[in-house]
Amino acid sequence: MGIDKADNSEITIPEKLTVSLPFSYRHLYYFWVVAKEGGIVRAAQRLDMAVQTISAQVRELERALGHALLKPAGRGVALTDAGVATMRQADLIFQLGEQLPTVVRDAASTPTVRLVVGIADSLPKLIVRRLMQPVIDSPHLRLLCHEDEFQRLLAELALHRIDLVLADRPASANPNLKLYSHALGVSSVAWYAAAPLKQRAARRFPASLAEVPVLLPTAHSALRAPLDQWFERHAVRPNIVGEFEDSALLKTFGSSGMGVFPAPESVHDDLVSRYRVHRFGLCEGIEERFFAIGAEKKVSHPLVQAMLTKRDL
Repeated sequence: MGIDKADNSEITIPEKLTVSLPFSYRHLYYFWVVAKEGGIVRAAQRLDMAVQTISAQVRELERALGHALLKPAGRGVALTDAGVATMRQADLIFQLGEQLPTVVRDAASTPTVRLVVGIADSLPKLIVRRLMQPVIDSPHLRLLCHEDEFQRLLAELALHRIDLVLADRPASANPNLKLYSHALGVSSVAWYAAAPLKQRAARRFPASLAEVPVLLPTAHSALRAPLDQWFERHAVRPNIVGEFEDSALLKTFGSSGMGVFPAPESVHDDLVSRYRVHRFGLCEGIEERFFAIGAEKKVSHPLVQAMLTKRDL
């Protein structure tokens, strides 16, 4: 079996390397050099170490892994089947190690502006894009978005693991969590439907919502309670056929014709073009509000400042 000769580059392995593994990376490195050089003597010459030391280190690795990795082959050694598998992994490990200085140098020389945003799962995704539009084209932006339940995001924010939270409600007063809510915008709400439902829903609206299938956000959305009150004011008992935590999923099912659904009018054009639905009625008196929540009273992150400055939806 042919084994490629090693190049002249060297990798320095510290004498003491603490890892929570059943083998030592130092032993793995010595095995890797032996395999590359095709023999223990040549590996010892390359590493400027005693043959007995290299041989002992390879035996330690074999003992830790429970299999023989090398076998005699002429004046040198060849890899066993277990040795081939080990060599394949060792190649990956030490090739990545050789690349590390370049990777670190490139990372240090390329300026980046990191923004970590928590997005409440009840927030309409089309609105998220609008709210973040002022920073999307920022030079050297590195954007990390995490979607989760509102309260869990606030806990992450309080621990400074994220820079801000985008949500459909402000943070409630909590003496243990010093959080600050900044209003980003407000939108009126309208009713939308796929073409097959539009005429039926528009006829005798809003009483028609007791007859046509209706899709609504679940109670975890800040919009649900005002919608329920709106139904009560109009003496309408809606024909609810689906409730969704994820706003994008609600719109997807709505666009398929499963039911009519409410949505903020500020994203009307996107709704019509992306989901091919039609507006058939207004939800008078109902507004959806959007907030950026931070852990500091004075916003210092330049991209967060940009989002707070431009609040047009």
